[in-house]
Amino acid sequence: MDEQQLIKDIVYNIEKVIIGKRLEIYNILKGIIADGHILIEDVPGVGKTTLVKALSKSLNLTYSRIQFTPDLLPSDITGISIYNQRTMEFEFRRGPIFANVVLADEINRTSPKTQSALLEVMEERQVSEGNNTIKLQKPFFVLATQNPIECEGTFVLPEAQLDRFMIKVGIGYPDKKDEAKILKIYRNDEPLEEIQSVAGAEDIITLQKKAREVFVSDEINEYIANIADATRNNKYLILGTSTRASLALLRIAQATALINGRNFVIPEDIKENVLLVLGHRVSVSALARASNYDSESVLLDIIKTVPVPRVK
Repeated sequence: MDEQQLIKDIVYNIEKVIIGKRLEIYNILKGIIADGHILIEDVPGVGKTTLVKALSKSLNLTYSRIQFTPDLLPSDITGISIYNQRTMEFEFRRGPIFANVVLADEINRTSPKTQSALLEVMEERQVSEGNNTIKLQKPFFVLATQNPIECEGTFVLPEAQLDRFMIKVGIGYPDKKDEAKILKIYRNDEPLEEIQSVAGAEDIITLQKKAREVFVSDEINEYIANIADATRNNKYLILGTSTRASLALLRIAQATALINGRNFVIPEDIKENVLLVLGHRVSVSALARASNYDSESVLLDIIKTVPVPRVK
């Protein structure tokens, strides 16, 4: 299988539905190839949900959508045990989390208690019900959409849950040329209903295995560790990155190398993904806010100051 051609076919297929967002599509594919979960944050109406649906159709994977609302319960996500009077036993009815692609729509519109129901599922890829543990089918990834915190009726995601998302991406408004093209295409047609699958579950699992095989030198490992350490000893940050974040940066770098046709990671694979992987995991201090610094600008400064290794 030609991995690069397969990836291009997937991107081209999604672009039939999502116009002018090639970079964002590639970033989401990085997360999937790295076997991670993805948080998509942006204002309503820019195509977050449509992108996820186009992705699931392109990959021919089972798909479910969970609409997060203030009254959503944890059992509405994972499932519930119901007593069967005929057998006099409890039967577990699976919730919508049992799918390859799970769209957690507007995840920050529900309470932290319900959000936490996803923690075990996202980390362990399993659901615990009583004494039973049910493994989820591979591949499995959660693509959660959220509106900016400034929007009315939203909750801040707990740090523990944010850390479970490998990357956070934004969609953004299309430029005028692309928006005019969207209006022309969608005037009479519904592209989402017309696209066909170009890959399957086995293809994604193979890509994920290939990414894990991408070589990472000791120098690259030390480079990632130095970046993580710099976030933990920075006066502008009150919360640095976890070891899980360092591993996520490594996995994304491997996926990036694979997409670019290399079987080894270079420092540029790390640098171009630092904001994607670490941006939502760090918290700025009062000093940073007083200096008009946000997490992105702090991380960019760290990238400039941490020495870049020479990889042979």
